Amino acid sequence: MKMEKPKGFISNIQQFSLDDGPGIRTTVFFRGCNLRCAWCHNPECIPFQAVLRYNASVCIGCGGCLQACPQGCHAAEEGCHTLNRVACIGCGECVSHCPAGALELNGRGYSEEELFERLAADAEFYQSSGGGVTFSGGEPVLQNVFLAGILKRCREAGIHTAVDTAGNVLWEMFEAILPDTDLFLYDVKFFTPEKHLAAAGVKNDKILANLQELCRRGARIWVRVPLIPDFHDMEEIGKIAAFLKDLPLERIELIPYHRYGVGKYAALGIPYTLSCKEPAPEWMEAAKARFKGCRAELVQQ
Repeated sequence: MKMEKPKGFISNIQQFSLDDGPGIRTTVFFRGCNLRCAWCHNPECIPFQAVLRYNASVCIGCGGCLQACPQGCHAAEEGCHTLNRVACIGCGECVSHCPAGALELNGRGYSEEELFERLAADAEFYQSSGGGVTFSGGEPVLQNVFLAGILKRCREAGIHTAVDTAGNVLWEMFEAILPDTDLFLYDVKFFTPEKHLAAAGVKNDKILANLQELCRRGARIWVRVPLIPDFHDMEEIGKIAAFLKDLPLERIELIPYHRYGVGKYAALGIPYTLSCKEPAPEWMEAAKARFKGCRAELVQQ
């Protein structure tokens, strides 16, 4: 009996991306992440299950969702819409009865064939720009069986592939995708394990070890270092730089904290607890100076 291939659970597919690897790219955002970074700008990708987004600013108060929801999750009290997210099962019935588009169900399953068809449609743009496809998230490597299959299809079609990862997975998961991944975009958030635990919910021993092993295997790697003033001081930034200094990396990207994803938290009913301000230019320059002498090309986003 032939076993059915697993589907990939995807949050979003973003075409014509210029920030997730070389050239023009399509970025596929996988659902599910085993980190809980305080500054996460893709909170909709954290859960493995589909999540309901509600945009109060476009709600017209028609009541269609109240009648459609089988769980009774929606209510209107004194003209104010409320949503019981604990009871929500992500069925999407309310979305189909929302004429204003205030409700959106984020997340669905794709077969390899279905996803590859969407990705291959833009092959002309990849080829003309030196681009390709980037698998991001969430943490795409957690769905490594599906990821390995779609990477292989892309490789066979001559489409450049990149995997954007935080590295907090078993090494065997990387080993399964290594042959068909042209480039890794690898997050290094901290060097000190206790600081990583405080900011992301886990220590980083596995993350740093996996990066070193990828280097030993000759993988092409761009390391991305998010810099968050509330969590990073110059001493910690210096430790990150010292760790990366002699690794055979192609590029190190310094990514200053930004607040672009804050609006997503309200739409998902999640409190945004970080009060951090975006770093001043002089702070970023001081951070950048800590990476002087690294073998890799240094870029600030």
